[in-house]
Amino acid sequence: MQLGIYTFGDVPSHRDGGPGDPGQRLRELIDQAVLADDIGLDVIGVGEHHRPEYAVSAPAVVLGAVASRTRRIRLTSAVNVLSSDDPVRVYQQFATLDLLSDGRAEIMVGRGSFVESFPLFGYTLDDYDELFTTKLDLLLAVRSSEKVTWSGQHRAALDDLGVHPRAQQNPLPVWMAAGGTAHSIARAGYLGLPLALAVIGGQPARFAPLLRLYRRSADEGGHAPVTTPIGLNLHGFIADTSQAADDILFSGYRRAMSRIGTERGFGPFTREAFDDGRGPGGHLLVGSPAEVAERILQIHETLRPQRLLIQLDVGGIPHAQLMRSIELFGREVAPAVRAVLAPSC
Repeated sequence: MQLGIYTFGDVPSHRDGGPGDPGQRLRELIDQAVLADDIGLDVIGVGEHHRPEYAVSAPAVVLGAVASRTRRIRLTSAVNVLSSDDPVRVYQQFATLDLLSDGRAEIMVGRGSFVESFPLFGYTLDDYDELFTTKLDLLLAVRSSEKVTWSGQHRAALDDLGVHPRAQQNPLPVWMAAGGTAHSIARAGYLGLPLALAVIGGQPARFAPLLRLYRRSADEGGHAPVTTPIGLNLHGFIADTSQAADDILFSGYRRAMSRIGTERGFGPFTREAFDDGRGPGGHLLVGSPAEVAERILQIHETLRPQRLLIQLDVGGIPHAQLMRSIELFGREVAPAVRAVLAPSC
């Protein structure tokens, strides 16, 4: 199982409550990616948002900077909001990244759980699903052929036009991200796209039926299991002790989740919800290295993913503490997990 981290570039607030420095956060993000590469983590993902609390709106640009300072770690978006982007440009950006990184690039696409990009780029939420379906079709057409003939809604047609440069990997990996919607998961399976499932609430075990749906849909689409891996994206934080992990993460995590919850009509995020997430069968990977390794193995036993990524910086974690968390993940958690899983691989 591949292990890695993903980030939206959460910008820590100043102590006075004012906005943080996105430039500093981006520079720190590059250093964190270099550390992840040095200590043997497999993947780093960088997500797209268009909000002041996140520093990353252009994942390919950030990943290009990461590529210039790393050697082996795989580089993925997490995610590109394809519905409000141009699939030709997305392919070109990541094909360029793939060439720069000697074949380490991946695209993770999603419809977007945040919707700021739709009005920003001139789209309407009335076309939410149609936009994604149409643009995914074009992205896959561009990926499969150098010369493309395509027509559809929301984008000008292409008539035997070349798309360059071509990625080093053939095909360039395209993952589809989903948050638990059965229709999206079935679509990923039927298309034979690897699935990145966001497990950011509730118990991971509840996603097992959806993963069975994904496998059935992949089979119906004529895709072998080896071509349709499953990845899980979770929240967490690792510190030298369980109490330290709790102390460092909780306040910022509560603010971030309460802010999102308020926007979506939910109540504030509570201490009880945090403790439930940390508890047996919960979705939060928070604690000491031994605790987090044990939780990863429990989740693997239940869902059998081929990849697991942790977002360690929800709410904005100070750089030094985040670097320590990444170091513990790579030097202690990952080896413990791999030692158990290696005999079955």
